[in-house]
Amino acid sequence: MQFVVYLVAVILAFFGGLFVVGMQGQWIRLVIGLILLIASGVMVYLTRVQPKKEEITHIQKIDLSGDVQLEQMKCKSCGGTLSRDNIVVRAGAIFVECPYCGATYQIEEAPKW
Repeated sequence: MQFVVYLVAVILAFFGGLFVVGMQGQWIRLVIGLILLIASGVMVYLTRVQPKKEEITHIQKIDLSGDVQLEQMKCKSCGGTLSRDNIVVRAGAIFVECPYCGATYQIEEAPKW
């Protein structure tokens, strides 16, 4: 994107310079040339002072209560084997997306009694 802005600014500066140099006593050409030169300078300035986008990484840790046993997860709909790549956290809730049948559902913690 910056390359395109710089290219347009160079083109505007080129034509602005042509208008100023080829003025031949016509003040309107001088005004147009100065406007083009100023526009190219403003474009370059605004491109250079544009704030940089920062990439923010959110890490969410889940603290499980009670005894936790590792079990193989299976889809509720089709019974397909699920891996950790099929688990997604959205709005603080844990969802499972089945790669086999396409079902999406929220994991619910079963009562311990």
